[in-house]
Amino acid sequence: MISSGAQLLRLCKEKNKKISEIALELQLEEMDITKEELLKMLRETYEVMKASASDVITNDKINPFKITGGNAKKILRYAQSGKSILGESMVTAIARGFSTSEVNAGMGKIVAAPTAGGAGILPGSLSWIQDKFNYTDDQMLMALLVSGTVGRIIATNATISGAEGGCQAECGAAAAMSAAAIVELHGGTPEQSLTASSFAMLMVLGLVCDPVAGLVEFPCALRNGSGTINALVASDIALSGVESIVPFDEVVEAMYEVGNALPETLRETALGGCAACPSAKKMECKVFPNRLS
Repeated sequence: MISSGAQLLRLCKEKNKKISEIALELQLEEMDITKEELLKMLRETYEVMKASASDVITNDKINPFKITGGNAKKILRYAQSGKSILGESMVTAIARGFSTSEVNAGMGKIVAAPTAGGAGILPGSLSWIQDKFNYTDDQMLMALLVSGTVGRIIATNATISGAEGGCQAECGAAAAMSAAAIVELHGGTPEQSLTASSFAMLMVLGLVCDPVAGLVEFPCALRNGSGTINALVASDIALSGVESIVPFDEVVEAMYEVGNALPETLRETALGGCAACPSAKKMECKVFPNRLS
């Protein structure tokens, strides 16, 4: 088991291999299965991810969600209008980040990568990058191995739980996982992959978890949309050659320390942040009329 970014980079250097190749070797050894069996599992996982990133923006059967719903489709239509600031391609990526959040809110099938709260970022960014650059499904499976390895290191040394570390631990980790995978896909080095992960976490360091009415809908969907772009931004910065003053492992440690410092009201309790705003409390009463205030 790889326990740190430094250990991962050391193995990559010693064996002259990519992160995905190291991850593949270790995963096969740990799970004691064949490569074909592992790839089958990854393929099934990625198919669910791709579906969740497009379901509510291509399917008219939109569930009547309690708080949010239909926003992914609105964003896609706006992207296609030719009026968006970022352009059709980037705004489509945001719509895909929203999509999985809405599928989750509607009790649909998703992959919690790393959690349900941040589950739209990896599908949104990876499906977008595949479509834009025509990566094969086999390449995407190797990218999943990269993201899983980064996520595991974060979970081992810090947390991926909003209840423990705030939304920086959920959406931040998801963006970090995505960025590492995207950088390798795009020809970056293992060092650049972890640099991109560092940037993705640094850009949301301190982000609180404050779901309205305690539901993983608002502002969660917004953060999945922005987290998708965060992963892409972090990837491009790293691939440009910009280096991080603070290495990946130290950023993970800092994220954990910041999470521990957050008050209970800002860690998924729906007692602080935007969840405590008057409008949010009114929505909570509407959704849960029998809930005691």
